[in-house]
Parts: sequence; structure tokens; C-alpha cells
Amino acid sequence: MQDEQYLQLKAEIRQLINQEGKLDDRQLRVIIEQRLLAQEWSTLLSTAEKLSRMEQLFHAFRGLDLLHPLLEDQSISEIMINSYDKIFVEQYGVIKQLSLRFESKERLEDLIQTIVSSINREVNESSPIVDARLKDGSRVHVVLPPVALKGPSLTIRKFPETPLAMQDLIDFGSITKEAALFLQQVVVAKYNLFISGGTGTGKTTFLNVLSQFIPSTERVVTIEDSAELKISSLCNVVALETRNANTEGRGAVFIKELIRASLRMRPDRIIVGEVRGEEALDMLQALNTGHEGSMSTGHANSASDMMSRLETMVLGAAELPVSAIRNQIVSALDIIIHLARNRFGKRQVVEISEITGLADGEVQIVPLFSLNQGLNKEGKTDMLTRTAYQLQNMEKWLASEHTAYSGQEGRLYEQKTKSNIG
Repeated sequence: MQDEQYLQLKAEIRQLINQEGKLDDRQLRVIIEQRLLAQEWSTLLSTAEKLSRMEQLFHAFRGLDLLHPLLEDQSISEIMINSYDKIFVEQYGVIKQLSLRFESKERLEDLIQTIVSSINREVNESSPIVDARLKDGSRVHVVLPPVALKGPSLTIRKFPETPLAMQDLIDFGSITKEAALFLQQVVVAKYNLFISGGTGTGKTTFLNVLSQFIPSTERVVTIEDSAELKISSLCNVVALETRNANTEGRGAVFIKELIRASLRMRPDRIIVGEVRGEEALDMLQALNTGHEGSMSTGHANSASDMMSRLETMVLGAAELPVSAIRNQIVSALDIIIHLARNRFGKRQVVEISEITGLADGEVQIVPLFSLNQGLNKEGKTDMLTRTAYQLQNMEKWLASEHTAYSGQEGRLYEQKTKSNIG
């Protein structure tokens, strides 16, 4: 349990602030220092511990309270608050409970309202579930009573301050260099990619990494429920985010509507953060309208399961024959990349497959890479050959009498030569 004396001091300072009225940051820090040093138990603390407590108290009134040091800690990837007195974190891939707790359920509710209102969203008893984000881009998911039986629940997925590069994933052992080079080629060559995996397997992170291979001359539109992608390598990017309905039940903007809107923005590529339902149909249709090189993600236990899930999602949007849906999938998607976590918590690319067509009425996927067998260079697909042939042609073309290049061929080669894979 957290130090009861500290909680008591926190309550005293809050009461003093209410009496004094509005204070600036300097005045608040002075009050905190005076009250802390006046405590008998503070004499047992070292100078560093006193400074830490002062900062902790300051952020309790000016920032995100107990969340501040947890958000500052780069070793923590997930913060899970089950109730005001039950706080867990994922640190280095391991989940553990902390001794920290909020002073009351009401304090946690106040903090949740602060986070949600900062991006003009609402959460209350009539709308108890909401997705939001923090200023640093961390993803926030909130569930309030009566849906959450033990009090307000808050889950925060943190992302690195500096987006990871493919070389980082190679160094972490999340992907082999051979597979990474292949994925770089298919992104540059404008194949449509779909990333599947379970919760917490790093789909958004991997999508962000792959986006770094998109040529800098292209225009990209990103569509997400809660903006998480950080595509810093491109200048011409339009980021779209869904919006919840207001208190009157109006004004909601869904992913499927943003996908349709994106088609009028002249995108070279469309990146849909995640498809969960009816928007899957709009995503497939968008990819079938000439927007090559687009990407998306979805939840599934394997690449083949993802194909089945896509069929189910599209069926929920329109009463189409299954054969027509499967044709849409085959026409829209080229590569599916499946991510998973091993028993030690490491996130890895376990499967890369090509969607080749229909066989016996089913969507046919051919493995190009598996974690155990490596890259399949002599399989049933000619994708590796086609990609290599395309890049070789660019080299020959550039070596000819042309002294300048433009168009897609030039952009592809430009990206190839700027590879950040060591």
C-alpha cells in the first residue's frame, strides 16, 4: 500500500489550495515544499527522495497525478488501472502490480475527465466507454461504471518518443534482416499490406515502421480511431481521426466515412489504423480503386484466421455472396504479415504470406516467410522474383543515358537507395 502519511499530506495540500484559490505554479511549489518539510516523517527521507515527493505532489495538482512518473518511465509500455487502488504496469514485457493508489475513486474519475476533455471527447454513465490519447500520443481506453463493476478503469498504451526503425526491430530480434529487406521492397513496390496479430503484439508499431519506407514524394492519408501513427519521414500526410457522438447522439464520424472522404483527397496511399467491423468493406473497396501500397491492421490469431475475420466483417456491412467478398479480398490485398508474442513476451514477425487468389472457393495464401524456416525463396510464388526484377530494371534504367529521373520508377529507386536497414 502507498504511504498513508503521504496521502494525508496530499489531502491537506488540496484543502489549502481550495482555501487559497487560484495559485500559479511557483506558489504551488512553495506550498508543497513548506508542507512537506514540516512533516516529521520527511526527516527520514534523503534529498533525492524529498525532491521526488515534491514533484509527485506538484503533478498531482497540475499534471496527471500518479500517471506522470509512470509515463516518464521509458521501460513501462502499458499502464493498467483496474480501480483507484489497483494499478498494474507492463515493464520489460512483464506485468506487475504497484503499491501506488489514488486517494479516492473520485480523484481517478476527475483525472479521466481531464484526459478525455483535452481532445473534446466525453465519457459518462450514458456513454461509459471511450478511446482517447495523451499529448505524447499514448493511447487511452476508459471504461466507467456501471459497465466497469469495480469502479473506473483506465488503460494506457505507451509508444516510444522516437518512432522505432526497422533496424531497431532487427536488433530486438523481432524480425530477421532478410525478411526486413523483403518487406522494404514490397512497400516500395506498392503492394497492399495487411498486418494481423493479437492484442499487444505491436501491430501499430510495425505499421509505423513500414511507413518509413514510403517514398517521400507520395501523399498519404491515415485513418484511425485514436491517432497513434507518427509518420515523421513524410511531409505530405493527412491524419484523420474518428469522432464520438455528442450528448444529443449527433456528430459521430466513423472510420468508414473517413475512408470514403479520403478518396477525394488524392492520396497515393491510404493507411487505416485498424479495421474491426463494417469499415472492412470500405477499406477493401478503397484498395481496389487504384490506391496501391496501402496498409491496414486487424486482430486475429493467424494469417488464415484474418482472412476469415475479414469475410465476417464485410458480411456485417453488406449482404454480399461470400464468393464476391473473397474476390474483393484477393483483389485488394497482396501481403499479410502476422505478429505474435512468444512465451517470454517478445513481439515477433512469425509469418509473411502472399494472397495469391482463390482455390476451391477459399482465399489462398502462400507462406513467404516463417519464424522457424526463414524466407521462402523457392516457393510457389513469384513475388520475390517480380520485386527483384522491378528493382533491377530501375538500376539498369538509371545506368542508361538518362541523367535525371521522375515518376514512380525514380521514386522507387530513390527509396531503395535511402534504406535505413544496416
